[in-house]
Amino acid sequence: MLSLVAIYLLIDFFEKIDNFQDKGKPMSMVFSFFALNIPFILDQMSPVCILLAGVVTLGILNSSNELIAIKASGIPLKKIIFPIILAGVTVTLTFLAMSQFVIPTTSSGKNKIWNEELLDRVSLGIYRNNRYYYRGAEGTYSFAKPSKDKNEFFDFSYAVRNPNLTDTLINAASAQYDEKQWTLYNGQIQQGDTNGDYSTTIFTEKQFSFPEIPANFFIPEYRSQELSLTGLFLDAWKKKNKDEAMEAWADFYGRVSYTLLGLPLLILGLPVLLIVYRRWGKDLSLAIPVSCGLAFVCWGTWSTLQSMAQAGYLHPLVSALSVHVIITWLGFHLLKREDL
Repeated sequence: MLSLVAIYLLIDFFEKIDNFQDKGKPMSMVFSFFALNIPFILDQMSPVCILLAGVVTLGILNSSNELIAIKASGIPLKKIIFPIILAGVTVTLTFLAMSQFVIPTTSSGKNKIWNEELLDRVSLGIYRNNRYYYRGAEGTYSFAKPSKDKNEFFDFSYAVRNPNLTDTLINAASAQYDEKQWTLYNGQIQQGDTNGDYSTTIFTEKQFSFPEIPANFFIPEYRSQELSLTGLFLDAWKKKNKDEAMEAWADFYGRVSYTLLGLPLLILGLPVLLIVYRRWGKDLSLAIPVSCGLAFVCWGTWSTLQSMAQAGYLHPLVSALSVHVIITWLGFHLLKREDL
C-alpha cells in the first residue's frame, strides 16, 4: 500500500507542481494538497492491495512448502485461507468507514485548493430538489437544467433585491444563452418602486444582459466525492427526475461496490495463485503479474458497467453487483476444486 501510494503521489506531484509554482503558492499549500489526497489514493488502491496481500501471503506459504505440510496434516484449504479472507473483510470494512467519515472531508479540502486557489473557479451555488440556485454579482438565479452540455434552462428565475425596495424579479418558462446574450421565453418582469408597488410586464421573447454567463455557474466536477456514503444515499433518494436519480444511484452503488471489489478479487486470486504454482512453478514473479492482470480485467469490466449505468443502459444495482457475483462464484468454484 505504501509503495503504490508513493508512486501515485510522485507522478501526481510532477504533473501538478507547475500549477502551484505558476500561482506562486507556498510549499505548505502543496504539502496540504497532496496530504489531503492520500485517503482518496488509499481508497482507489484498496482492491488491488487486498488482492496482492492475500496472494503474497499464500504464495510465501506455498513456496516454503508450509502449505503442503499444513494440508498433509489434514487441515483443508478452506480453513487455511479463512484468516486471509477474514483479514480482507476487516480491511474492507475499514475502507468503508474511511469512505463514510474521512474521504468527504479530505476531498472537499483538496478540491477547494485545486479549484479556488489554482484554477480560480469558485462554486457560486448549490443543487437542491432538481433545481440549481446561484448567487451572482447582482442577483440570484434559479432554474432547472436537464442537460449539462447545452445552455438550455427551464423554469428560469432571476431576482435582484435592492435596499431602496426597487426589487426586480424575472421569471420565464425557458431560457437560452447564445452569442453572448440571454434570451428568455414566455415570462414576466416584476419591477418594484420606492412606494412599495410593483409593475408587471409580460413578454413572449426578450433578450437580457445578465452579469453572469453559464460558464460562471460552476459546480465541482467531483461533487460526489465530497459526499459520504449516507450523503450519496440521501441525495439519490431525494431525486425526482428519473435521469438524475439513475445517475445518483449509480454514484452511490458504484462507490460501495468499488470498495467491496477487493474481497471478490481476493477470493478469485487465491486459487489462481495455486493454479499458477502447479502449472508453471513456485515463483511469485509470475503469480503477482497474473494477479495484477486479473485485477485490471475486473476493474475494466466494472468501469464499463458503471459507465453503462451512468448512461441509463443498466440498472445501477445490476452494474454494481454483477462483477462481484461472477468473480466470487468463480473464486469459490476454483477453491473447491483445489481443496479436493
